Amino acid sequence: MSTKRVNFRLPEELVAHVDIAAEVTHKNRTEILIEALRQYLEEIESEESFREAVVELYLAGHIEFDQLAEIIGRQDAEAVRASKNVLDRGEELADKLADF
Repeated sequence: MSTKRVNFRLPEELVAHVDIAAEVTHKNRTEILIEALRQYLEEIESEESFREAVVELYLAGHIEFDQLAEIIGRQDAEAVRASKNVLDRGEELADKLADF
């Protein structure tokens, strides 16, 4: 897995807690933060409202299909993509009919 350096600020008290957790678990700050972020994302990605919002981002063209599939699962993403294709073709047809 490739990594990307990300810089951000944290409240000092949170850094202190992370440092304590790192010392107790024999991990470094990065490992602790990655684990916490993964747990948070697993939790939020299981919420239906979040998943619906991700689908809306895909339909609006804000995220790619692979990102959609990673979050909602390949099978559900394929169904969304198929529906989008039908809707897009419907809009094309409506535009062509409007020209007549």
